[in-house]
Amino acid sequence: MSAATNALEISLLDHLVGNATYTPGTLYLALATAVADPEAGTFTEVTNTGTAYTRQSLAASNWAGAASGSVTTDTNVSFTTATADYGTVTHIVVVGGSGADTQGGGVPLITQALTSSKTVETGDTFVVNAGNLTVNLT
Repeated sequence: MSAATNALEISLLDHLVGNATYTPGTLYLALATAVADPEAGTFTEVTNTGTAYTRQSLAASNWAGAASGSVTTDTNVSFTTATADYGTVTHIVVVGGSGADTQGGGVPLITQALTSSKTVETGDTFVVNAGNLTVNLT
């Protein structure tokens, strides 16, 4: 199950009542080896030093239309093949805002624990299969 961060909740509520306009910009998917506080969006990201790891963009075309209070990816999201071990990936994190394409940048919006952790070693390609990332507002 995905969890919206406090930053996303506040932005959506302010947008809903007209206090602010909210546009997250291009969304990116990050891989985390730990999430200390899902509400705060505090997470430990896979290192990009020597691993070839980069965040992957989540375009509108990656998502099916929202229905029944949720939206789900309908395409695979593939990360670059690891040139060194990533470690054990425990969560995926949706990041938006300025700098979301770079490690440590942007604003964490949604965290989702993996059904089972995945150790990514040299030569592995981490893939979030279509239908495996669902965001709920219910």
